[in-house]
Amino acid sequence: MPRVAIFGCGNILLGDDGFGPAVVEQLARLGLPSTVRLVDAGTAIREYLLDYLLDPGQRPALLIVIDADPGQGTEPGLLRRCAPADVPARKIHDFSLHQFPTVNLLRELTAQTRIEIVLFLVGIKPPATLCAPGLSPPVRAAVDLACARIAELVAPFAVPESVAP
Repeated sequence: MPRVAIFGCGNILLGDDGFGPAVVEQLARLGLPSTVRLVDAGTAIREYLLDYLLDPGQRPALLIVIDADPGQGTEPGLLRRCAPADVPARKIHDFSLHQFPTVNLLRELTAQTRIEIVLFLVGIKPPATLCAPGLSPPVRAAVDLACARIAELVAPFAVPESVAP
C-alpha cells in the first residue's frame, strides 16, 4: 500500500477549478517515489475517503488533497496549506462541487484515524462562462509552487531502494 495518497480535485472544464488535476499531472511528470499514489479524483473524491474511513488496511500515513477555493475574498493564485479543521463549513444545501460533504469526511478521518491530512488550496474566481478549460496565469503559476511544496512533504515517505550486492 502507498504510504502517501495525493488527490487532485476539480473539474478541468471549469477553468481554474482544474487546479488539482493540473498539479497531479505535473507531479506525475516529475516522478515521485513508488510509495506515493497519485489520483486525479476530478469531482469524485468521496468514494476514496469513505474507503479510507471504512477499511483500515487501505489507509495511507499521509493524505494530501489539492483543490481550488472559490471562497469570497480569496486572491486568485494564492496557495495555502491547511488542515481540514481550517476549512470553514459552508451551507451544504447550496450546489457547489466544493461543498459536498467532503470537508465533513476529512474531519471524520482526522478524528477517527491516524492519517495525517494536508490540504493545498488555491484561490480562484468562478469562471465567467460555464465551459472554460485552462488555468489563468496566477493559478498556473501556483501549480509549480504546489508541486515543490508537495515534493518536500512526501520526501520523508520515500523508501530507499535496496542496493544490489
